[in-house]
Amino acid sequence: MGAGKRSLTMAAIAVVCAMTVLGAPVTAYASQTSPTDPTPSPTPTPNPSSTDASSDDEAPVTNEELETVRKKLEELYHDAAVATDKYNAAEEKAEKQSAEIVGLAREIVEGQEKLDKLQDLMGAAARAQYRGGGLPSEVRLWLSENPQDFLEGADRLRQGQLATKGLLREMKQTQEDLEQYSKDASARWEKLEANRKAKEKAKKKIKDQIAAAEEMESTLEQEERERLAQLEEDAAQQAQNTWLDSGVLDEIDSKASAQGKQAVKFATDQIGKPYEWGAEGPKTYDCSGLTSQAWLAAGVAIPRTSQEQWRQLKHIDVADMRPGDLIIYNSDASHVAMYIGDGAIVHAPRPGRTVTIAGAGSMSILGVVRPDA
Repeated sequence: MGAGKRSLTMAAIAVVCAMTVLGAPVTAYASQTSPTDPTPSPTPTPNPSSTDASSDDEAPVTNEELETVRKKLEELYHDAAVATDKYNAAEEKAEKQSAEIVGLAREIVEGQEKLDKLQDLMGAAARAQYRGGGLPSEVRLWLSENPQDFLEGADRLRQGQLATKGLLREMKQTQEDLEQYSKDASARWEKLEANRKAKEKAKKKIKDQIAAAEEMESTLEQEERERLAQLEEDAAQQAQNTWLDSGVLDEIDSKASAQGKQAVKFATDQIGKPYEWGAEGPKTYDCSGLTSQAWLAAGVAIPRTSQEQWRQLKHIDVADMRPGDLIIYNSDASHVAMYIGDGAIVHAPRPGRTVTIAGAGSMSILGVVRPDA
């Protein structure tokens, strides 16, 4: 690799590592990255010999330097996953709030129609009273399912008084209902607008993180990208081996439920489809989009995001884990995968990857949840 290209690579690493858009350090997916270590990854220093920009004898980027890139990419994609969860949560809330607003609008229309009808009936009653104290037929029907009983139980004057009081009560209640519907609709519009802003903020964060990661990777030569991919694989395998060496798999012998088998089949049928943030299929998925759709296919509706799946679903000991259960990763529950047995998971990893099978212990496990508990 030429000196100019290597200098560009190292400069990109330094710039991206220092980008203020990244905010505070975050936990990376692989278990090798400590979530409690606030020390930023060191910026690799170019070889002093790189001062000769015209030299083609430049030493290649070392594995240590690529390891710095790998860890920074993990942080970038982790941040993108956190922002994706926020986007999905805001999207889910917005859908519910929109449905509520539609329902309130329907109530307002129906309430206004009822109020108009009541006002017409009040006018008819007043006119009838003025003419001689009788009640028009439509008012009698409104006040009693059995008009004959009503007429036999009260004289004309009494009928008129009861009619007026009854209609006034209904009008007052209807007006109060309309005012409450309007207030509720206004409040939901405000929440909907707040969620819209939250979605836009999360969307921008996702795009920024992914763009920074893609820019960093683009500065690498093909041979360096291959070595970087190997470093990622090695780190995941090391974490998986550590997890297996703990003997945890020896304790896991539970078999999948009928619905769990359906969920596993759906998820594994998606293998090879690209990751896309915010996607729920059928052509692309993000991590929680895959797990929520897999369980929906099995007849169980679960929360849309990995954080809500962790919060709302029943927690299971790792030793009791069975195929179909969901493994939640990272201390902030920012990633989720489906356990399929034999120490393996199926998941949608991150941008630039496809739905795939991986080791269940290849990332830092927060816990396990069971949708069909």
